Amino acid sequence: MAKLNVLISGGGIAGQMCAYWLHRAGSKVTIVERSPSLRNAGQSIEVEGPGLEVVRKMGLEDAIRTRGTKEQGLAFVDEKNHHFARIPLDAPGVSFTSQYEILRGDLVDIFYNACKENTDFMFGNRISGIEDQGDKVKVYFKEGQVKDFDLVIVADGMNSRTRGMVFDDEEPVKSLGHVCSYFTIPHHELDGTWSRFYNAPDKQILLRPHGETGTAAHLCAGTELAAGFDKLDVDGQKKIIHKIFDNEGWESQRVLQGMDDCTDFFMQDIAQVKVKNFVKGRVALLGDSAWCASPVAGMGTTLAISGAYVLAGELSRQPTTAEALKAYEGTMRPFIDVAQKIPPGAPGIACPQTKTGVWILRTVMSVLTKSGIIFALGKMPSLFSQDKGFKLPQYIL
Repeated sequence: MAKLNVLISGGGIAGQMCAYWLHRAGSKVTIVERSPSLRNAGQSIEVEGPGLEVVRKMGLEDAIRTRGTKEQGLAFVDEKNHHFARIPLDAPGVSFTSQYEILRGDLVDIFYNACKENTDFMFGNRISGIEDQGDKVKVYFKEGQVKDFDLVIVADGMNSRTRGMVFDDEEPVKSLGHVCSYFTIPHHELDGTWSRFYNAPDKQILLRPHGETGTAAHLCAGTELAAGFDKLDVDGQKKIIHKIFDNEGWESQRVLQGMDDCTDFFMQDIAQVKVKNFVKGRVALLGDSAWCASPVAGMGTTLAISGAYVLAGELSRQPTTAEALKAYEGTMRPFIDVAQKIPPGAPGIACPQTKTGVWILRTVMSVLTKSGIIFALGKMPSLFSQDKGFKLPQYIL
């Protein structure tokens, strides 16, 4: 195929990964990112399965391992910080973490350094209009520029505005009934090297230490407790989190104090994205814009990396753009359909609404870990494998 002039909307993991591989295929790539710089907010994420296979092709495995969080496992705790259940790093299949667990901002930085020399970045800008003219795509930018591209890739997240300019799916974002806020608080000696998970009725706190640089806090609650959060600014969202978690015991006050002083606060609905098609004409959806599986599925990073590699690979392999985009969707769709399947009752099962429900969850987790049942289940790869039966295609890039 002739070399393409490609625009990617979104400078996150999927966008940067795609830019790297498109350049390897000989294309000219521009990334437009609405933020004035790289966004470092977000949760700890895991690179595994097909995603790790792609990263190894880039020679970045050691960089990710070096900058990883170094978590040793997950501990379930009560109000007195008693560890009533623990799942260590080396627990086969069911470990909550891995040696490739890394903060989202650190992974974005690694990928940025891998692609920045061969990618044009337009920070502080965004797409305001798209016209697919058949042989090219005319793109209008918020800052007034008008440019033509051979292909536009939309990789700007679950709540993408760009997606709606081309695709006509009604309400593609499907809420799972919970919201979550992410931010970094100062590290405390109690944080140690284990993540700690605490439940109160209809809410939960997860603390994930990443050394002296801080501890990542994830605060989740039922959607009804945070109604209207998406229409508020950061200060307004923080007030909602205060209202939900004030006086909830354990280390909630310390966490809220750290939230007040943090600069990386981010809040979102726990949801999935389901669209009829990943491609339309000369526009393709990628990453969470196309198929957000939600943090509950634990597959977001793997899907973003794998999808970016497949999209670039098919564009290099197929004789026309149309055939490449068709092959891209045909390859990824079965993987996405399986990856979006979450356990029955999730995420609510991990966030009981009553004190009795919290007691039941704690009792069940204590029995499962102390009896070894959960570790036996983890040895069944069909239940917990990150590849979900997907075999990564091989391309000459």
